Amino acid sequence: MTQQILNTTYNAESIKTWLVENISEQLGIEPDAIDVQELIENYGLDSAQAMLLVSRAEKQLGFELSPRLLWYYPTIQSLAERLAEELEGSEMFEI
Repeated sequence: MTQQILNTTYNAESIKTWLVENISEQLGIEPDAIDVQELIENYGLDSAQAMLLVSRAEKQLGFELSPRLLWYYPTIQSLAERLAEELEGSEMFEI
């Protein structure tokens, strides 16, 4: 089962861990086999799996994500950093 990062402080590291666990679960590979600098597409994630990843991330992070983020931020590392930036920006406007 994937690790829940709800009720924790979001940062690029926790998001990266969550992404690795989710991708490894979907693909049936060990998390240690995933290199966060490798292109996500090189792991064979198909479009349905990518959409599932985006959907799970939306629920986990609490905001809507564009599937295009996987295109613009094609590694787990770059995607995690971008999502952490989005969270930082949205928290600045919370009351």
